[in-house]
Amino acid sequence: MAVAFIFPGQGSQYSGMGKELFDAFPEAREVFEEASEGAKVDIAKLCFEAPEEKLTLTYNAQPAIFTLSMAILKVLEKAGFNEEPVLVAGHSLGEFSAAGAAKVISIHDGALLVRKRGEFMQEAVPAGVGGMTAVIGLTSKKIEEVLKNVKSGFIQVANYNSPEQTVISGEIKALEEAEEKLKEAGAKKVVRLAVSAPFHSELMKPAAEKLKELMEEIEFKEAEVPILNNADVRIIKTPEEIRDSFYRQMFSPVRWVEDVLKMKEMGVDTFYEIGPKNVLKGLIRRIDRSLKVINVEKPKDLEKFLS
Repeated sequence: MAVAFIFPGQGSQYSGMGKELFDAFPEAREVFEEASEGAKVDIAKLCFEAPEEKLTLTYNAQPAIFTLSMAILKVLEKAGFNEEPVLVAGHSLGEFSAAGAAKVISIHDGALLVRKRGEFMQEAVPAGVGGMTAVIGLTSKKIEEVLKNVKSGFIQVANYNSPEQTVISGEIKALEEAEEKLKEAGAKKVVRLAVSAPFHSELMKPAAEKLKELMEEIEFKEAEVPILNNADVRIIKTPEEIRDSFYRQMFSPVRWVEDVLKMKEMGVDTFYEIGPKNVLKGLIRRIDRSLKVINVEKPKDLEKFLS
């Protein structure tokens, strides 16, 4: 059995997440404390008390999800869990958690990075100018063909999530035109997402430039475990490769389908999804049902997992 640790991205957050873990384990509390110092925001308060709409804001959701993923890892470590993953990977923001797991960045610096990443993403495109839409029931190839004929603004594929689900990103007028064209092309469902910016599109270039500058000030170490990235579906290990991947990931599609198939090709048959909810489990089931995914989030999951 070959194992990969995988980490969820934005959209997996929910109000109250991490509370049971925080209450049960002092090492989890230490992680929340260190991350709060880095992000300069009380992450425990954000996770446990903030209303859904506040937690969902990009610059809040990102450090919250990152912190919970790191806290779960720390609790596993402390409990003596020492199964070595053959690699780590994450979906969008989850790639930063993967880097934290591979000891590339500290919890303090990781929380700072993703807090700032969220701020830069929000500032790059004013609210109401861009957005994202999930398209269900059309192949990504067909979606790409349809997008070529959209004339009212910029649009591109942002996430290849599963064979049945692709997310597009762009200017609102272009999204509206694309949604109509995709319905006509036979999409089962076209759902506008509750996000405030067109993530993973060329419109995020200004945010990527700011992130690039910030990363120069932060210490990146060689990855202790190989990281499979989103932008190219390749293994990255060196600080230079990881910084470059984080930069390009901002305006490149998340190639999650290819990532999962690549991990399978590398012999991975079991995935430990470390973080809130089990979004990645759902996606992987749609990509290849033979792969096993175990979600690790709450104390009860940990007990089951460790036994």
